[in-house]
Amino acid sequence: MRKAHLILVGLLLSFAVNATNDIPRPEYPRPQFERTTWVNLNGAWTYEFDFNNSGEKRNLQAAKSLSKQIMVPFCPESKLSGVNHTNFIKKMWYQRSLSIPSDWNSKKILLHFGAVDYTAEIYIDGRLISVHHGGSSPFSIDISHITKPGSTHNLVVSVSDDIHSGLQASGKQSHQPNSFACFYTRVTGIWQTVWMEAISPYGLKSAETYPNIDQNQLVITPQFYQIANDQTLEITIYDDQKKIAQLTSKCANGDKLILPIKKMKLWSPETPFLYDITYQVKNAEGQVIDEVKSYVGMRKVHIANGMFYLNNEPYFQRLVMHQGYYPEGIWTAPSDEALKNDISLSKAAGFNGARLHQKVFEERFHYWADKLGFITWEEFPSWGMSSYAELASRNFLSEWMEVMERDRNHPSIITWAPFNAPLDIDYEMPDVFRRLILDTHKLTKAIDSSRPFNDITAGIHFMTDIWSISNYAADAATFTLSLMPDKSQMSYANQPFFISEFGGLVWETSTPNNNTWGHGRMFNSEDELYEHMEKLVDAIQASGEITGFCYTQLTDIEQEKNGIYTYDRRTKLNIDRIKSIFEKIPSRPIKK
Repeated sequence: MRKAHLILVGLLLSFAVNATNDIPRPEYPRPQFERTTWVNLNGAWTYEFDFNNSGEKRNLQAAKSLSKQIMVPFCPESKLSGVNHTNFIKKMWYQRSLSIPSDWNSKKILLHFGAVDYTAEIYIDGRLISVHHGGSSPFSIDISHITKPGSTHNLVVSVSDDIHSGLQASGKQSHQPNSFACFYTRVTGIWQTVWMEAISPYGLKSAETYPNIDQNQLVITPQFYQIANDQTLEITIYDDQKKIAQLTSKCANGDKLILPIKKMKLWSPETPFLYDITYQVKNAEGQVIDEVKSYVGMRKVHIANGMFYLNNEPYFQRLVMHQGYYPEGIWTAPSDEALKNDISLSKAAGFNGARLHQKVFEERFHYWADKLGFITWEEFPSWGMSSYAELASRNFLSEWMEVMERDRNHPSIITWAPFNAPLDIDYEMPDVFRRLILDTHKLTKAIDSSRPFNDITAGIHFMTDIWSISNYAADAATFTLSLMPDKSQMSYANQPFFISEFGGLVWETSTPNNNTWGHGRMFNSEDELYEHMEKLVDAIQASGEITGFCYTQLTDIEQEKNGIYTYDRRTKLNIDRIKSIFEKIPSRPIKK
C-alpha cells in the first residue's frame, strides 16, 4: 500500500511540474529513432467545430486564425484541451503558424503527426498537401518543397470523424451520446504530439532491428530517403557507454547488416537490459550528414509444444488489461511520467505485463515498458468497424501496417493481437471479416514474423498462434470448468492456451449508482473479493494447460468500476495482498 502511495505522490508532483511548461508533452515522441534537430508543435492552436460541414465554403483551409483556442495534443473532449466538449464531433478545424528555423536550409523538412482521429487533411498556406486515414497510426509529410527556412507559414488541419459509419475503428469510444458499460468518452482530432524535424535528404528513414540471441548477433535492416554514391552507414552499439560493436557499410536499402554481440545481456521483465545504438550516415568525404540515437533489447519470443517461451525458457504471462484512458486527457496521458507510472502500478500489483486493450498506445508507453521490463500484447481498437464492409477492412489493413512499422523494434511487445471479438456478428463470421483475418495474418507475418500472432482475443479463431479465451464466469466452480480450449474448432492445433480476459471484479469505493458497471461480480466485502480472486488464480494454476492470463483490469474507467486502482490512479485495494495472489504463479517454472 505504501509503495503505491509513494508512486502516486511522485506522479502528482510530475503533473504539477509539467503544468508549468509552455509546451505540453515536451519529450521527444519517437524514442527509438531520436534526432536532435526538431521542433515540438504542441501547445495552443486555434480551432473551430464544423457541425454543418461548411468549412471549405468558408475557406477555413486558408484561415490565419480560428475563433477558439485548444491545447494540442489533447483531444477536444478532454479537460486538458481546455475545450471539454463531449458530444459528437463529426468535423473540426485546427490552425497554427509554422515557423521554419532559418538554419534548416538544404534540409528535408518533415511534419509529423503522432495520431489524428480519424481522417486528417493537411493544408499549408491554403494548399492541400496530404490526406491521412486512420485514428491511431502516425504519419509524416515532406514539406520541404512548400516551405522556406526563415519564413512563417500557415498550417491548417481539417479532421473528419464519424464513428457511426462502420468504416473506421473506434475501440471503446461510445456510440451513444453518453458513456455506458465498457464504452467511454470519445476522442476526436489530434491526440498525440505534432512536431517537425530537419534531416539530410540522404538521411536514414528507418532501421529494423532483429535480435538473434541464438547466434549472438543483431541484424539491422536500414532504409534511406535517398542514396548517394560512396555514402556509408556506421552503426555503433554501446553497453552503458562502452563501445561493444561497430559496423560500417555502404548504404543500400534492405541490406541485412549483422553485428556480433559478445557476452550478450538478454532483455526480460526481470532484467530489462537495453543496448544503445548510434546510426551515422556519412558522405563520400566522411562527414556525418545524419545521426540517429536508438536502443535495442536482445530477446527472443517463440511458441513450441503448446508453450510460450521467452529467451528459450518457458514463461508465464501475468498480464493486466490496460485500456490507456485518463480522466483529464482521455486517450492522451497528461505527462510522460503518467505513462511510466501506469507500468509501475502494474508491477506493484504483481503483473509482469499488460494486454493493451482496444487502443494503440503512444510510443512513449512502449519506451517505458522497454526500460522498466514490462511485456505487452499490442491490440488495435477494432471495435466500431463493420464486419461486413469491405472499405472497413481496407482502412484497417493500411493503418495496422503503419502501427506495426512504428512499434516492431520494441522488445517489450511480445504478441500482435489485432482484433477483439466483433460486436456485430453472432454465429457465422461473414466472408469479408474471415478474409480480413487471413489477410491480416499474412500482412503481420510479412512485416514481423518474430512474434506470435493472436487473431481474435475471444475464443473464436481462424489463423492464430495462441489459443485465447474470455472467461467471466461469476463463480469459481463454473470458471474452473471453462478453463479449456475448444478443440473442436478446425483451427485448433495445440497452440499455447491463454486466458485473455477474466476477473472484472467490482469494488466501488465511492457510493455506487445506477451507472456503476463491471464485467464480473460486485462485492460488498473486500475480503470476499480477495478470496474470490485467489480461487480464480488457483484454478488457473491447477489447470496445468494455461500459459498465461490477463486480469480485468488495471484501473476503473468512468462508470466501469472493476479496476485494481481508481480512474485517477489512487489505491483502492490492498496492493500487497493483490500482488501475493497474482504472483502465486511464478513467471518461470521453479527448478527442482
